[in-house]
Amino acid sequence: LKNALDWLSRYSPQPLAGKPVLIETASPGAIGGARAQYHLRQILVFFDAQVLNKPEAMIGKVTDKVTNGVLSDQDTRDFLTRQLAAFTQFSQK
Repeated sequence: LKNALDWLSRYSPQPLAGKPVLIETASPGAIGGARAQYHLRQILVFFDAQVLNKPEAMIGKVTDKVTNGVLSDQDTRDFLTRQLAAFTQFSQK
């Protein structure tokens, strides 16, 4: 991802400028990729991307929530559904 963003940064005009962006991270750790997500948010400022601020999705202990490659934790599924609904509204503004 870092290399892709580096290459993308060289384009003018910026392809992500003004575009809505949704960030979701997941990890087996407790904080669900929070540091990576916050760093990506900082990078996307340079691209002038419009990042959905809330709700943030950082899925911790994801290995306990996935069964055979399918998200099986209903609370997480419900949360991500709400986030996608918020992104739909955000992207239509």
